[in-house]
Amino acid sequence: AVVSTQSGHYGRDITNNLRMTGKSKKAKKVQKKFVLDCTHPAEDKILDPSDFATYLNEKIKVAGKTGNLGTNVIIQKEGFKVNILSDIPFSKRYLKYLTKKYLKKQNLRDWLRVVASSPSTYELRYFQINQDDDDAED
Repeated sequence: AVVSTQSGHYGRDITNNLRMTGKSKKAKKVQKKFVLDCTHPAEDKILDPSDFATYLNEKIKVAGKTGNLGTNVIIQKEGFKVNILSDIPFSKRYLKYLTKKYLKKQNLRDWLRVVASSPSTYELRYFQINQDDDDAED
């Protein structure tokens, strides 16, 4: 007896209310934080984290333009780590792309790789070279 032809109007009000709450949640700014950990190469003095942070500052594009970071994207250097804070939609994959580009420019791409160590962190690691081949020949 609850279902009737007039209950359709009631159902539309519920869906409209749900849509409105969905929009308000999307409107809130979500700040993303990404970390690029350069500890291993920086300790060996192969890579300079402050130079890397400067490179990111120059190369990161916001709305299709480089040098357009404003207050939306903040790049900070803490020790051997570079932190990127973003108020706008920002891809972690884009940071990996820029990191690999920087390594190639510095001729370090043959020795270092970019590995995701957590959902918001990339780490620069050395390639592991297997030296077991010499033992197998004996």
